[in-house]
Amino acid sequence: MSAKHIQSIERAMAILETVARDGGSAKLSRIAEETGLGKTTAHNILTTLGALGYVRRRVGDTRYHLGGRIMNLARITGDDSSLRHRLRPALEAIAARSGETVYLGVPSGDEVYYLDMAGTPPVPEAYNAPGARDHLEGSAIGLVFLAFMPGLRERVLLSRADALPPLVERDIAEVERLGFGLDLESHRSGLHCVAIPWREEGEVRASLGLCGPAARLPKAKLAELAWMMVREIEKV
Repeated sequence: MSAKHIQSIERAMAILETVARDGGSAKLSRIAEETGLGKTTAHNILTTLGALGYVRRRVGDTRYHLGGRIMNLARITGDDSSLRHRLRPALEAIAARSGETVYLGVPSGDEVYYLDMAGTPPVPEAYNAPGARDHLEGSAIGLVFLAFMPGLRERVLLSRADALPPLVERDIAEVERLGFGLDLESHRSGLHCVAIPWREEGEVRASLGLCGPAARLPKAKLAELAWMMVREIEKV
């Protein structure tokens, strides 16, 4: 690796550390001052970090915030247990009220990582054991992340354009419109699923998905269950 590339990495890390020290968000002027970089240089590095998902901008906010990708790294290093413990009551309540299987998933890189499950899967194909991973596209939980995590969506659509289902962008737009994700036998034959986002301080950090036989869970029923799930998760 050349000295120039090493310097770029050092500068990028210095920027991320500055944003972290300032509570997870900082203005360009503050970042430039703290790192000793010119504003143009800092802006160019931030643009690259943004494209990679390590920082993000919010509408109406001039600050740079730590992005979903770096938050995923933080989650992997020690937040899984606390998140699982915090959301377990909601999983159990939703499973009890619906009689269906409920999953807790989080984004991990460009995949869904399953943290927890409540209820008994109706068929083996519906079982996503804690610790299992799955593609984002197609699954209800994955579509929730693609719809409500713009940096993740842009990265996946760009890097995996040739491998994605032809109507995935339409499906993402539908999730944005409805507020929840649906999987009508697109991921596994005979199964219907619905998923809702769970937000912390406005950022989507996890998703709860409910899954069961298609004959028992028509689309209208899934919509009803989605709002029941929202009410339960609001109690957390």
